[in-house]
Amino acid sequence: MANRRQFLAGLLASGLAPVPTWADAGSPAYLSAARLPDGRYVLTGLDRAGTERFRIPLPDRGHAAAAHPTRPVAVAFARRPGRFALALDCRDGTVLAQLDSPEGRHFYGHGSFDATGQYLFTTENDYDAGAGRIGVWDVQQGFARIGEFASGGVGPHDIKRLPTGGFVVANGGIDTHPDSGRLKLNLPTMRPNLAYLSEDGDLLEVVEPEQHLASTRHLAVRGDGLVAVGMQWQGDVARAPALVALHRRGGPLQLLGDASALEGYVGSIAFSGDGTQVAITSPRGGTLEVFDVKTRALAQRLAEADICGVAAAQDGLLATTGLGRVIHADNKARTLNAAQLAYDNHLVVIAQPG
Repeated sequence: MANRRQFLAGLLASGLAPVPTWADAGSPAYLSAARLPDGRYVLTGLDRAGTERFRIPLPDRGHAAAAHPTRPVAVAFARRPGRFALALDCRDGTVLAQLDSPEGRHFYGHGSFDATGQYLFTTENDYDAGAGRIGVWDVQQGFARIGEFASGGVGPHDIKRLPTGGFVVANGGIDTHPDSGRLKLNLPTMRPNLAYLSEDGDLLEVVEPEQHLASTRHLAVRGDGLVAVGMQWQGDVARAPALVALHRRGGPLQLLGDASALEGYVGSIAFSGDGTQVAITSPRGGTLEVFDVKTRALAQRLAEADICGVAAAQDGLLATTGLGRVIHADNKARTLNAAQLAYDNHLVVIAQPG
């Protein structure tokens, strides 16, 4: 007898059932992993006002999630170095598939669907070779793994789809191995980069930060292809350089600000809704900084304890904290909502059609 998933897939393929959309999951605008007061972990969906629309249990701590471009499906990734990712139906929490990293691989906490939603691409570590890989999973085949290709560097963390096709990858440059936990094995020789890849895995361009200890970690992409990158300093925090940069293909990295309030750590990065600003957070520094994209000048700095998730809003930026606050970041930190949970690192935008 066909199981529920196979039955629904057959109905959808035959056109006998309507294709579900994010409206069927309460029309959330964002996804965030979180920890409950009793220590359990969940994936939450938030609307534009920061109100929770759903809460789905996770087996362990989550990091980021990837939202399907049209259907109410999210893939929640384990915190690095993780071995699992769950594809979830956000209408009722049904686990559609568990993605297990192949032998010799682990996930790095991020992934991205292609524009059609047919394929999922995941950042991974080939830990015996010390090389970054991008896993390719076929959604229509129940998230079956169908291949992989080189990430263009070591330690790929974040991956974002580009508006013109293909992806940009933040290769953090840090080599790790499960036998050593989260120990960083190659700091003296690490070489972080941004790598631009086609969807077939062709390496199109690579750009490296001037300081080799500036590990490229998190990415945001504007509608015209401008990339923002947040970095994490692997040396003496007092000597940390600027850890925020903008990049357009064919040009150099353009650094923004300084690291004086960041404790060497950028946790998340996002463009504002209108694309005129870029924001970064530092949970270690308890700081959110917003820069003007055109002038590259610091526009505002907000102090907020344990702030990390940040994402575009229709009228600026939203941010989340490990203390359960959802904040609208204008010229002050205006609380939209507060919950009895700890939001994790990332606030992921669900790109609604239309």
